[in-house]
Parts: sequence; C-alpha cells; structure tokens
Amino acid sequence: QVRVVESGGRLVQPGESLRLSCTVSGVNFKITPLKWFRQTPGNEREWVATIAADGSANFDDSVKGRFTSSRDWARNTAHLQMNSLKPDDTAVYYCNVRDRFWGRGTQVTVSS
Repeated sequence: QVRVVESGGRLVQPGESLRLSCTVSGVNFKITPLKWFRQTPGNEREWVATIAADGSANFDDSVKGRFTSSRDWARNTAHLQMNSLKPDDTAVYYCNVRDRFWGRGTQVTVSS
C-alpha cells in the first residue's frame, strides 16, 4: 500500500523560509520521482516541482530561484525548501508519486 505524508506547513511572515517534507512508503523510493503541487481555494491544483530519483529537480517559474529540494533516501523523505516566501505562496501543498498517489497536504500561510 502506497502512503504519502506531507508535513512542515505553518504560518510564516513574508520573506521567511520554510521546509516541507514528504515521506513515502510502499514504493521503492530510490527509483521513484515525486512531485509537489499546491492549491488555493477555488483553484485547480498547480504543479510546483518535480524531484527526480537522483535528486535533481525542476521548478515552476513562479518559485524558481527561491525553492530548492533534497532527498533523504535513508528516511524515504523528500524536502521542499522554500525561501523568500511571498503571500502568493500561500496554499495547501501536496506531494504526489506515480501521478496517482497523493498525501492529504500541508497548509502554508504567508502573511504579516
């Protein structure tokens, strides 16, 4: 059974940083890419980043240069490091594997 769990979301002020985590079980994490998405009320879920199995990553233009990623293969966990956060980054952030398994999301709120 595949399980995806996001964590790390909270309220932060503009300009601050935050690290989200995505822990996956039930797949071979070492060879499984994963994706981050985010969603705001009334809008569709939008792609944020793809983290390849080797740790390399691609980011949406809206976060490129501010967000980075890493993988902890020993803990089956991928991290999304979010820097210079803006109010527009406020959303529920979701992790996805194999294009069909989703976590429940973690809320990120950027507000002064």
